[in-house]
Amino acid sequence: MDPTMSHGGHETGPTFAALWSPGFLLLLIVVGVLYTLAVGRWRKDFADSEPVALKQKLWFWLGLALWYAAEGSPLSYYGHHYFFSVHMFQQSILYLVMPPCLLLGLPGWLLRPALKGETAKRVMRFLTNPLLSLFLFNFIFSMYHIPMIMDALMANAAALFVYKIFFLLAAFQMWFPVFCPLPEYNTMSEMKRMAYIFVNGILLTPACALIIFARDPMYAMYSAVPEQLLLLPMLDDQQLGGVIMKIVQEIVYGMALGFTFFRWYRRERKQDDELPDEPYFPAGSANRA
Repeated sequence: MDPTMSHGGHETGPTFAALWSPGFLLLLIVVGVLYTLAVGRWRKDFADSEPVALKQKLWFWLGLALWYAAEGSPLSYYGHHYFFSVHMFQQSILYLVMPPCLLLGLPGWLLRPALKGETAKRVMRFLTNPLLSLFLFNFIFSMYHIPMIMDALMANAAALFVYKIFFLLAAFQMWFPVFCPLPEYNTMSEMKRMAYIFVNGILLTPACALIIFARDPMYAMYSAVPEQLLLLPMLDDQQLGGVIMKIVQEIVYGMALGFTFFRWYRRERKQDDELPDEPYFPAGSANRA
């Protein structure tokens, strides 16, 4: 078979648009420019706005760059059509790495105007409930990697697009309690937040383990890729995908734990520094209360 053919055998090699998604790139650039104007020149138009540090802006732009790398670059095309390991790396960036970067880059005052009204606030409190966030993301993640479901989604572009929207929203919902930009929705203590991250890591493990320790190829779409197009045997590529997802998850969750711990430590240290020193009275002093 000609290596320029897709493994479905329908068409020749990918076009420039299929590999690099210029429309998606343009959309992300527009979002980035609007964000930069909102936190810069237009900041005075927002109530209770505060200056945004360059570091925070860079977090947001890094998030957009990672979003494009995962969805608009050749990583997306080859991960979808040929290599399960590349697909899992793409998933890791899209749902584990990119959302925290965007949340770290968003100042609370920029989000607050979209949450005016009691109805919006009640919906937001419901959606950001830690138990709901914990369950929903891991449920969607696990369901996606069931062979029958993934094969059906990969064969139907419209269904895959809709599922990925819910997957992405669930990823932001899951990370929101950890990197919450709005103090009024920051309901968990640092200790509970660290437990939340730890439990998330446990719930993600079964799906990764199922892929890593499978003895046969699980996904029909990737099993149909001709051997001459593979860099590894299909089963090895599948197991590598599970390992990549697990390693990225461990690194990201470990960094989130470290971020939460040091934020808690700095807050405790600041509170200790702000406490007034108690007067010292030598033993037996007449001035002692």
